[in-house]
Amino acid sequence: MASLSVKIKRQRGIGFWVGAAVAALILFLCFGTVGIVAWRAEAGSTINEADISALAFTVKQALLSAFFSVILAIPVARALARRSFVGRRVLITLLGAPFVLPVIVAVLGLLAVFGRSGIVSWFLGQFGIAPIHIYGLHGVVLAHVFFNLPLAVRLILQGWLAIPSEQFRLAASLGCNARDRRRLLEYPMLAEVVPGAFAIIFLICTTSFAVALAIGGGPKSTTVELAIYHAFRFDFDLSKAALLALLQVALSGCAALLAWRLARAASVGGGFDRVVNHYATGGSHVGDSVWLLLTSLFLGLPLAMIVIDGVPRIISLPLSVWQAAGRSLLVSMATTGLTVLFGLSLAFWVTRLRGTARGLGEAIGYLTVAVSPLVMGAGLFIVIFEFASPQEWALPITALVNSIVALPFAMRVFLPAVEACDARFGALAQSLDLKGFARFRLLEAPRLARPIGFVAGLAAALSMGDLGVVALFADPARATLPLALYDLMGAYRMADAAGAALLLMLLSLGVFYLFDRGGRTDAPL
Repeated sequence: MASLSVKIKRQRGIGFWVGAAVAALILFLCFGTVGIVAWRAEAGSTINEADISALAFTVKQALLSAFFSVILAIPVARALARRSFVGRRVLITLLGAPFVLPVIVAVLGLLAVFGRSGIVSWFLGQFGIAPIHIYGLHGVVLAHVFFNLPLAVRLILQGWLAIPSEQFRLAASLGCNARDRRRLLEYPMLAEVVPGAFAIIFLICTTSFAVALAIGGGPKSTTVELAIYHAFRFDFDLSKAALLALLQVALSGCAALLAWRLARAASVGGGFDRVVNHYATGGSHVGDSVWLLLTSLFLGLPLAMIVIDGVPRIISLPLSVWQAAGRSLLVSMATTGLTVLFGLSLAFWVTRLRGTARGLGEAIGYLTVAVSPLVMGAGLFIVIFEFASPQEWALPITALVNSIVALPFAMRVFLPAVEACDARFGALAQSLDLKGFARFRLLEAPRLARPIGFVAGLAAALSMGDLGVVALFADPARATLPLALYDLMGAYRMADAAGAALLLMLLSLGVFYLFDRGGRTDAPL
């Protein structure tokens, strides 16, 4: 009975209520803002042909982006799974770069490679072939494949590595050829893994705002989120924006439900955890090498062009760009602090729940996956507009929404670490009556240093490159660096844009490295 009373007392402590408050905040930002935009949508507002066209384009580009990302990822993941070569670690690191790379920076790099004046168009011109038209559907799909191909490779690679090496060895001993191995081992695994990967990438692409903003290419290439932005910034039609926001919520909610239903790990049996060697899986060395080389060029060339074009201009950037960089750093640091605070509080709160309540609490942490940040921004815009100028609140609101958007990643990292710490040391801490902040400082913080460092770096990098909510609120005088870069591109000041893109890339990768490295320094294993 004594142990039970300690447990109940701990659940009712300040940490429990902080976690509950964070959960309430998430529910408000996800459902409350949707309710606000629903309330603002007047009875006379209707969906017109342009809105239907935006919805159709959103679904079309998301389907094409997910399809090409997954199809191209299959041979790349297969090559990585069965080959060991010099530079393999570098390539895997390169696969992670687009995830923390600001969208607007990657778009500028893709323009330098695939635009009308890019490398590919110049090469085609040597043979009398017309340059590539990157704006519109082609450009949106290309950019989404650039961002999501690495994610698809990582997801499918896990499925390949889950196939026990003994199954490949058994297939070889039975005289199975390459076609038999694909039919008996690889195709069943792909049938389980690919639908989930496709659904996840489809969900990501339905809420991708910055790509459509930068290279959407006109009314025929407008997504629902871009239509919301236009309704706010250019028409100031709050009813239309609210109606479009509800349409976006319905779309992203259905996509999230589909991803949740289809996402599952490959069930391919057990083994002895031996490495899958290339001689056991067979296949063409030349074919694998070609796929890996093309992937390296596709991901590496835009990054290289950003560096080449940006180095000559980064020192002579206008003062306004450096001021925008300072504002981005402030927003990034605020986002980082809020993400760590919210993520840890929610993780500790979830571990203290039991049964159905625990499942619901964990679901709240992942809820923001299904709600577009632009919809949250739209709801907050409507609330703030009633009593103050939204421009004055641009940076705090951006930091808040960015931290909420980063929570699913934080929960994915924090929750297993908190559970492991509690399972290993929880009984000892209770026996010593170690609780509250003392428990966190002496017991949990040292063991959560690595997860905290990684989450902080990820949140800081994602916030540095954000071009979503801030586009709804900020004016040019209070622009962040991504918004300043977008304005430079719109004004065709491409030299300054290249320098600003390099600065933004260095800041994003730099804050990620510093926080992640700081979490690893002297952290216990």
